[in-house]
Amino acid sequence: MERLVGVWVQSLRVEALDGSTLRESLALLDALGVVCPFTELIRLGFYVLPSRGPSRFFGGEARVLETVATVVRDVLGREASLGVADGLVWCELAAREGVVIEPGASDEYRRSRPLAVLGRRDLATTGRRLGLTTVGDFADLERARVNERFSASVLTLHRVARGELDELPGQRDLRLGARLGRLRGVDRPDEQRGFFGQRGAADERAHAAALRLRQRLGADGVAVAALRGGRLPQDRATLVPWGSPTAVSEDDAPWPGQLRAPSPATVFVHRVAIELLGAANGPVRVDARGALNTPPTTFSFASGGARGVTWYAGPWPLVERWWSVGRRRAHLQVLLETGEALLLVIESGRWSLAGVYD
Repeated sequence: MERLVGVWVQSLRVEALDGSTLRESLALLDALGVVCPFTELIRLGFYVLPSRGPSRFFGGEARVLETVATVVRDVLGREASLGVADGLVWCELAAREGVVIEPGASDEYRRSRPLAVLGRRDLATTGRRLGLTTVGDFADLERARVNERFSASVLTLHRVARGELDELPGQRDLRLGARLGRLRGVDRPDEQRGFFGQRGAADERAHAAALRLRQRLGADGVAVAALRGGRLPQDRATLVPWGSPTAVSEDDAPWPGQLRAPSPATVFVHRVAIELLGAANGPVRVDARGALNTPPTTFSFASGGARGVTWYAGPWPLVERWWSVGRRRAHLQVLLETGEALLLVIESGRWSLAGVYD
């Protein structure tokens, strides 16, 4: 489990009718985001941020806690309760209690908590009758015995008690992010919504799963695709940490020589060697003026399997880093007799497959 810093603000727990609670929550989230861009508002009153990165930057967890406390005072004019522990469940408890669980002591802390912290009054009542008063007592039960007596939802709590899961069902307010977005005035046109405008259950499950993975693997453990500036599709595609802030403005640099739309759906990082032949099975080349020596008629991989070329466009020469290595390439679009549309590139006299169009 990832070591987390929890921020509990009791005054923000209950939402006011005038909207002030949500506005203050957003203001504090933005301010804490300066301390750590991966700060999350789990639900009203409870913020969490990873400990490792900020501790390295500020010089230890104690300095992080001091900084966070100062931010809360500056934004809200009141104090917050801070805590540090491994996993979201135990981080929230530590924040409510205002304690810092030392590294390696989270298991002991988890096992010593009263069974009621798992959020099920019926489980706590039944546990007392069975002589189970702490999370550790419940965790020591065999899974089969729990399955015999309790429901599937309690089985999930048993996994939390054993340290196999670090988040309680319903602990996270999955609608809060959308509400904050509307308060910012930011629309989310890329989000797939249901018939009545809501996110579907599958979207919510995927969102929660990604959050749990990031908590286990760290801030850089889950990555998503994003576009950046560049001349070629493989240059523009990049991976960024999931949940990190994204630039709101598009890259408007001119990028002379940029390959224009449409871009191939699949691009290759490593070279896929191919052969491109013209009339009389002669090799196709690009001369110094950027023109083909002969129209392409046959495409094949280096291992064989020739296919006819029915159409082509280009070539588009590209010269980069003329002041140092002087890299020279040229791209060519071809349509094969079997229907595939491909992007080819030639460099140092060798053709390779650069991308495949849908």
